[in-house]
Amino acid sequence: MMHTEGDTWVCRSCENEEPRHSQAEAAMRTQDGQRDDGAPAVADATQDSSETMQAHCPAEDCDSDRAYYEMMPKPGGSYEVRLFTCLECGHKWRES
Repeated sequence: MMHTEGDTWVCRSCENEEPRHSQAEAAMRTQDGQRDDGAPAVADATQDSSETMQAHCPAEDCDSDRAYYEMMPKPGGSYEVRLFTCLECGHKWRES
């Protein structure tokens, strides 16, 4: 996140500096008056899939035996990798 120091913008993490431009700053929006609704929901493509199978979840605190799965071709290989997502806890793992 950049902040201003006089006539310069300064990055808080890497200390990179850039000169300020009044025209560009006039077009910027601030967070004043905006509300924070929290993090946006992120869609997981496997959650809409009806492809489920019996597969024991390897997570230590989960005893589910159902998971979504999808097949992904292995780069440069002649076989596929199965990607699993546990229906109960959302843990992800793969089998090749």
